[in-house]
Amino acid sequence: TFETSLQNTKSQLLDPRNMQLLDGKSCSQQIRREIAQAVDGLKASGGRVPHLAAVLVGNDGASENYVALKVRDCAEVGFESTLIRLPDSISEQELLDKIAELNADDAIDGFIVQVPLPQHIDEKKVILAIDPSKDVDGFCPENVGNMTLGLPTFISATPNGIMELLRRYQIETEGKHCVVLGRSNNVGTPMSILMSRNANPGNATVTIAHSRTKNLAELCRTADILIVAIGKTEFITADMVKEGAVVIDVGQTRVPDSSKKAGYRNVGDVDFDNVKEKCSYITYVTGGVGPMTRASLLQNTLEAHNRR
Repeated sequence: TFETSLQNTKSQLLDPRNMQLLDGKSCSQQIRREIAQAVDGLKASGGRVPHLAAVLVGNDGASENYVALKVRDCAEVGFESTLIRLPDSISEQELLDKIAELNADDAIDGFIVQVPLPQHIDEKKVILAIDPSKDVDGFCPENVGNMTLGLPTFISATPNGIMELLRRYQIETEGKHCVVLGRSNNVGTPMSILMSRNANPGNATVTIAHSRTKNLAELCRTADILIVAIGKTEFITADMVKEGAVVIDVGQTRVPDSSKKAGYRNVGDVDFDNVKEKCSYITYVTGGVGPMTRASLLQNTLEAHNRR
């Protein structure tokens, strides 16, 4: 169980050089069990179960896989789910009309529009069209603003998943120097805000770095907590990491590999095999941040249901 894994991890951390995996897979399984129990309670009281919808435009392979996992997750915890498939030839206005339908549908608690979208569709217009009360991805301006102010909101699933991972592994963040590498609106920027907020986890001194940052390797070496979401395979090498640091690898890129049944393997933004020797904690590209992102989406959907 996750609790046993956590206890074993804590007992072995007397030596800070003794690296431990932050097991997002086990942690997310525990979260899904908790959500399933909540759904059982709703059913027992005669209540309606949460309903998550996903809009998939086109047939991007990675998006297909990710949406399929979300549908499976919903079934596991007892949610109702709806997958809406639209052709990549759909016009921007037709997609906005579909979003308006979902906004008005009282049977749906939350929905996502899977990205990337075809080039002829403006992702910003799509985000702005989603009702904030159903924006379980946490991308719309109202939810981002509430997060910044520390108000109740839907937090973007990946940053929220990372915070939950830190919380459940009881990683000390207060007063630590956290370097967030990457400034995207869905990971890097919200991550920097969450880590600096007056909360637990949080209360860290945060530096957000990116492709234009000078002396990047030197900066990374000052990090007690290094969160990497730059989208460059194995960009972080061992010489860029402080001894005993906590390293969170958000990156996941498919690279061709004929030895694998799928014909590819997933590679993170961190050179895991070499960096792990210097860490106190580290995530692995599979079984790390990804499962926590999916679990956070379920948490947001349950919250959306409860608010309604």
